[in-house]
Amino acid sequence: MNLLDNIRTWNRIRQTRNELNALSVRELNDLGISRSDIPFIAKRAVMR
Repeated sequence: MNLLDNIRTWNRIRQTRNELNALSVRELNDLGISRSDIPFIAKRAVMR
């Protein structure tokens, strides 16, 4: 990966984290996600 790819990947992970953090606790519970899982889920979702 080059620098530009790394920046794009980082930005997609950041956006995904922000979107998940915007959800309420109830919405996260409906998805089976806890707030502490968000960083791992965001990275996994983007790195596929």
